[in-house]
Amino acid sequence: MAATDTPLAGKVALTFFFNLMEKWGCSEDEQKVLLGGIGNDAYHKYKRLPEICLCHDLMERISYLMGIHRSLRVIFSNHADCCYQWVIKPNKTPPFYGQSALQLMLSGRTAELAEVRRYLDSVREPPF
Repeated sequence: MAATDTPLAGKVALTFFFNLMEKWGCSEDEQKVLLGGIGNDAYHKYKRLPEICLCHDLMERISYLMGIHRSLRVIFSNHADCCYQWVIKPNKTPPFYGQSALQLMLSGRTAELAEVRRYLDSVREPPF
């Protein structure tokens, strides 16, 4: 069993996710989309932060969000508030074309989460 396939890893991932969603100001419906279009029952079960093995898709989605958050923390290391505002601000550069990163990610597809992560990784300054 991989370290990410444990009930504790599931709890840690969900804790991160819900904390980030609060900072991003995402609605319950937006959170469900980012988690892959889950239903109300699953959402409220996850909201209780159980120790649970999450499916690969869910762990992959949360992993992309962790990477996005990490890149934003590096990019905006001197302006922590910008780290959380960036996702909701319109962005003219590809792949956003005038929409915000959050709007792009709310397509519900994992591919868009990966796209935002790749974009941020490409503009982030390399570590010293």
